[in-house]
Amino acid sequence: MTLRALNLASSVLLVALIALCLLWEIRLAPLRPGGSWMMLKVLPLMPALFGVLKGRRYTYQWLSMLVLLYLVEGVVRAADPGLAGALAIAEAVLAMLLFASTVLYARLSAPSRQRPKNA
Repeated sequence: MTLRALNLASSVLLVALIALCLLWEIRLAPLRPGGSWMMLKVLPLMPALFGVLKGRRYTYQWLSMLVLLYLVEGVVRAADPGLAGALAIAEAVLAMLLFASTVLYARLSAPSRQRPKNA
């Protein structure tokens, strides 16, 4: 996979994870009727959005660690009844795919893997 494809995949997955988390906690299956404060869980992902869109390797490195929290939440809440359980599974899948794409991007964009321009 190329860096461009990984950047696109990571961008789409990150936006999808943010949207899923917001919709889940505001409208689809909030912990309390009318929405819950759990929607604030997307705030740590917001700074990563700009770095991922710009292809900053450092952002990919720390996002690969941060997204593991969303994976854990999705796995833990997957046992919730009804729609919340399905949304939790979707969150876990998105987080797992985002983790894989960010790790691959960070690995392939390492300075030691870049070809010299003169070669």
